Amino acid sequence: MDTSDIFTKMNQDMNKSIDHVMSEFSSLHTGKANSSMVESITVDVYGSAMKLRDVAAITTPDARTIQIQPWDKSTCAPIEKALLEAKLGITPLITGEIIRLPIPELSGERREELCKMAQGFAEQSRVGVRASRKEAMDALKEAQKNGLPEDDLREAKRMFRRIRMMLSVR
Repeated sequence: MDTSDIFTKMNQDMNKSIDHVMSEFSSLHTGKANSSMVESITVDVYGSAMKLRDVAAITTPDARTIQIQPWDKSTCAPIEKALLEAKLGITPLITGEIIRLPIPELSGERREELCKMAQGFAEQSRVGVRASRKEAMDALKEAQKNGLPEDDLREAKRMFRRIRMMLSVR
């Protein structure tokens, strides 16, 4: 395996970790209504588990409300059950065939909880990036055993030191 292949794979793995943490951050409930907070909740309908975005239209009519309108009226109860089980901290209000989620103001306690969650997401991403780096280091050692030129090895190690320095910056 060539060093460019090793770095390409490492870069792809690191980008996957970063993309994942960005999607986790977008699902945080920060006091403003956002459809991404609920669209990935799984709902048991039609004998299978489906994402909420696949069984209902999700809109935000104002900054403090998420509105869910199921395409099939019979799925209202399973959607409500899934929203309650998701533990969003929001009680759904059902009016006819429309489900509304009023987003409450953030309390100091909830802000601290959100900070802890965000720190946890960030740490998970750091761990993923470090794991990608370690896999690349192992692949580089394997390439060295298989006859990688010394100059390429030295340059690759220099690159890994730069990456480690960037990862240590918080």
